[in-house]
Amino acid sequence: MSNIENTSSSENLDNIVVKESDIEKPILTILYQDEYMVAVDKPAGLFVHRSFMDKDEIYFALQLVRDQIGQYVYPVHRLDRPTSGVLLFALTKAVATILSEAFANKSSQADAVANMAIGEGEGCDLAMVKTYYALVRGHVSVTVTDEITSSVLAPPAEGRTDPARGFIDYPLKEKLDKLGDKNVSRDKPAQSAQSYYRVIEQASLPIKVGKFDTVRYSLVEVQPVTGRRHQIRRHLAHLRHPIIGDINYGDNKQNPFFIEHFAFKRLMLIAKSLEFNHPITNKRMKISASFDGQWHQVFTKLQWPQR
Repeated sequence: MSNIENTSSSENLDNIVVKESDIEKPILTILYQDEYMVAVDKPAGLFVHRSFMDKDEIYFALQLVRDQIGQYVYPVHRLDRPTSGVLLFALTKAVATILSEAFANKSSQADAVANMAIGEGEGCDLAMVKTYYALVRGHVSVTVTDEITSSVLAPPAEGRTDPARGFIDYPLKEKLDKLGDKNVSRDKPAQSAQSYYRVIEQASLPIKVGKFDTVRYSLVEVQPVTGRRHQIRRHLAHLRHPIIGDINYGDNKQNPFFIEHFAFKRLMLIAKSLEFNHPITNKRMKISASFDGQWHQVFTKLQWPQR
């Protein structure tokens, strides 16, 4: 398996700029490129492409990548504006079709993620394994099994010391935009949604916030099987461990404290890696983004190892 990871940190959009005709234009870090596809490290705060919500925006990832490599690119998936990390584009229509099918091939993706969870193999044809990291409120436990968390314990394979994995199987109602989806029915039933997760680090700060005497954080790795809108954010909020900086599903006491204590504001969610079969060679590959300086600032303050 090839494993591609950028060696330079990518900060928030505000910090990755270059002067061009007196207009600040972001330069994106290219994580991988060949004649068939290109992957970049999308900073937090950047839209992937134009939409009805972006009337005041000047730059978009699709446009920036096109200009940087000098050719048309085809989006095959999306990341929410506040989410940073690996963003993949195809360079031909044919490859775009293949990669789009890989993202949509949920059954094989479920098999791949499950096999990884128990230490068997590296996936299967077309499986697109998406790995995210999130900083969340509280100390997450994967050993609880009840109707509230909808979690089940998934222990590591024999001989391995990986943290245990939890599994969230919690259907989600389709999230609709007030303007973009104004003609779409609001009465659709909830759609199936599944995510694997595991706890990587935990920490506590001896600072009282609200009714709690300490502030607790967990660094959680999440591998979604399905791809519902805001799935990771909604699943972690469902577990009562919302992502720090999430203004839609987060904690209105923890978020202001985080801004004050860490001196920056953002959604603490990164699309860390994509693992899939190359659309032409079929070689298994993994493209990874590095944690940027703000993430490393958090790791330092919480006395976690740098990653």
